Amino acid sequence: MTDTTTHGTRSLSDYKGKWLILFSHPADFTPVCTTEFMGFAEHAEEFASLNVELLGLSIDSHYAHIAWMRSIEENFGVRIPFPIIEDISMQVASAYGMIHPGASDTQAVRSTFFIDPDGVLRAMVHYPMSNGRSIREFVRLVKAMQTSDANKVATPEGWLPGDKVIVPPPQTADEAAVRADEGYEYVDWYFSKKAL
Repeated sequence: MTDTTTHGTRSLSDYKGKWLILFSHPADFTPVCTTEFMGFAEHAEEFASLNVELLGLSIDSHYAHIAWMRSIEENFGVRIPFPIIEDISMQVASAYGMIHPGASDTQAVRSTFFIDPDGVLRAMVHYPMSNGRSIREFVRLVKAMQTSDANKVATPEGWLPGDKVIVPPPQTADEAAVRADEGYEYVDWYFSKKAL
């Protein structure tokens, strides 16, 4: 699927080898969406340092997107550096489940999709139309997923880089019997942590 964006045409295959955060918003020129786009823009360099590309979407024309981007820069001094998909036909929003029954027939809800470098959907987060997303949480989530992938570990609630990680639980009764002696921060056979 190739889509018209504010930065020319884009396809998901353009992002192969990179993480992609694909996110929808209800409409251009709305206050909550404006704060979110400024938040994504303010974290764009940090996302780029993590090999993450950003791609926005709403059911507006790319001309409306361009006008909105210009308005944000003129009124708030924030340049939007990432493309925004035009989805007037609602084809992309419908394919990704960004239009929730009962929320609206003509607006995408605040959906966020985290797609890994192999094109695998790794996480989805949906917010109601009335409440803005936490972009800092999305940065944290990407760092957590990348840490888990690189180290074959899990991360506990609220994990931040530098915090201890969770060691995968033993897979057999024999492995469980010796877990306490393996040098981890041991609580029980299924719950152990370590520093990276």
